[in-house]
Amino acid sequence: MRLYWRTRKKGLDLVVENDEKDIFIVGGVRDTKRGIEALAKTTGYDPNRAIKGLSSMEEGKIFVENFQPWLEFFPGEDLNIEME
Repeated sequence: MRLYWRTRKKGLDLVVENDEKDIFIVGGVRDTKRGIEALAKTTGYDPNRAIKGLSSMEEGKIFVENFQPWLEFFPGEDLNIEME
């Protein structure tokens, strides 16, 4: 399994990819008209895992990574974020 940031048109997705090349997005950072927003996915409802008004994409990546959302969806997997 791999864990990495994937570039999109308006931001980034934090992706877990399995050996069959299936992907699961566990977080993201977007540059919107209202500013930069970040979200760390969860299996339940937690409004604290989303934030708006960030100053940079890097700040958004740090916000998402601090939640380690991949652990919630893939417990027991030893995943480290790959460098681009």
